[in-house]
Amino acid sequence: MKRAALIAIALMLLLVPLLHLAFPPGHALHLSEFYVGLLGKFLCFAICALALDLIWGFGGILSLGHGLFFALGGYGMGMYLMRQIGREGQYQSDLPDFMVFLNWKELPWHWALSDSLVGQIFLALAVPGLLAAVFGYFAFRSRIQGVYFSIITQALTVAAMLLFFRNETGFGGNNGFTDFKRIAGMPLNTPGMKVGLCMASGVALIACYAVARALTQSRWGRILQAIRDAEGRVRFLGYDPVAFKLSAYVISAMMCALAGALYVPQVGIINPGEMSPAASIEMAIWAAVGGRGTLIGPVIGAFFVNGTKSVFTAVWPEGWLYILGGLFIAVTLFLPQGLMGLARRFRK
Repeated sequence: MKRAALIAIALMLLLVPLLHLAFPPGHALHLSEFYVGLLGKFLCFAICALALDLIWGFGGILSLGHGLFFALGGYGMGMYLMRQIGREGQYQSDLPDFMVFLNWKELPWHWALSDSLVGQIFLALAVPGLLAAVFGYFAFRSRIQGVYFSIITQALTVAAMLLFFRNETGFGGNNGFTDFKRIAGMPLNTPGMKVGLCMASGVALIACYAVARALTQSRWGRILQAIRDAEGRVRFLGYDPVAFKLSAYVISAMMCALAGALYVPQVGIINPGEMSPAASIEMAIWAAVGGRGTLIGPVIGAFFVNGTKSVFTAVWPEGWLYILGGLFIAVTLFLPQGLMGLARRFRK
C-alpha cells in the first residue's frame, strides 16, 4: 500500500499540469482551478500529518500544538507576499495596508528581511525550529510526557494565537495577511503559478517523506522507537532521551512550517485562526485515521479526512464536526492502526 500511495502522488503531480493547462475550460478532461488549489492544500496538510507521525508514531510524543509551527511558516511567507504588493495596495504606500491604517511610520525590526524570498523562507523554517528547540528542551529535560505534554503544547499555541491577534505585534491582528499579488515578481493568480505551487507542495511532500523514512530506518530512528516503548530502559543503557526527542520535535516542527509556507500563497490568506486548538487536533486525527508509525498512513489519512470534509461541508456543513468526532472515536475503538491496519487485514 505504501508503494501504491507514493505512485498515486507521483501520478497526480504528472497529471495536474497536463489536465489543467493542456485542456481548455469546458473540456471533459480539464481540471479546474478549484481542484488544483484543493489538491495543493491537501498536499500541505499531508506534510503536517507526516511531521506529526514522526514524533507521535515513532517517538510517542503527542503534540497538540503543531498548528503553531504551521502558522508561523505561513506568516513567514505571508510577510514576503505582503511586501510584494508594493504600492498596489489600497493606500498606495510602501508599507502594508494594515500598517498604514494603524499609523505605522516604518517597518518593525522583525520585517527586516521581508523583501527577500530566500530570507523569509529561511526565517519561516528557522523561527519555528528555534521555538521548538527552546520549548522542547525545557519540556523534555523536565521529563514532561503523555497528556501533560499535549496540554502544554496546546497552551503554547493558544498563547501565541492571542499574541498574534494584537495589532501592535505587526502581524495584521485579527485580519492577518491577504490580498497577495505576486511571488518572485510573477503574478500569483495565473494558471501556471497555481499549478507550480501545487507541484512544489507535492515535491516537498515526497522530500519530507524520504527524509522521515531515512531517519526512522536509521539507528537514530530505532533508538527513538525504543524511547517510545521504554524510555527508562533506554536511559539505563546510557542514551540521553532528551537529545533524540528534541531533534525529532525540531525536525517535525520545521516540516510543519514548510507546509505552512507553501499553503499561504495557494489559499491567499493567513491569520491567527490557523493557530486555533482545533487545527492542531485535526492534524492528530489525520495521523490516527491513516495509521500512526507508518509515515505513509498519515499522508493517506490527511487526504481521506480532508476529502471527506470537502464533501460533507458542501452537502451538510453543520454535521461535519459530528462526523469528524465520530470518525476519530471509531478509529480509536475499532481501528487503532488506522487505514493502514485495515489494509493489512484485507491482505491476510
